[in-house]
Amino acid sequence: MKKIVLLLFVGLLSLGVSAQESAAKIEFKTETIDYGEIEKGSDGVRVFEFTNTGKSPLIISKVSSSCGCTIPKKPEAPILPGKTGKIEVKYDTNRPGPIRKAITVISNADTPTKVLKIKGTVKTQGTK
Repeated sequence: MKKIVLLLFVGLLSLGVSAQESAAKIEFKTETIDYGEIEKGSDGVRVFEFTNTGKSPLIISKVSSSCGCTIPKKPEAPILPGKTGKIEVKYDTNRPGPIRKAITVISNADTPTKVLKIKGTVKTQGTK
């Protein structure tokens, strides 16, 4: 009986390891984008580039922001192994002051939740 339980345990353990090896993996070029100092009303669109370094198609199910002033846009199609994709982020630059926002990415990757960050400062008009 002990041998059967041991065999089942080893079998289940090896299945878990092989499932992880074949999972999708998301690798970002950078997980933080620094806008630096930008003018009020300037282009607030930036792009997070990533690669699926896993062995299964990567499906991004949800991308959300910590604030309504930041609008993220996810790829709709699965990203095949070895291919790259982009998550576009648009910050409302009509809001002067510091930028410190988080974008949460949920996918079927081996690490299902990733948090990306944007930072910088929107200058008020007349500030040098």
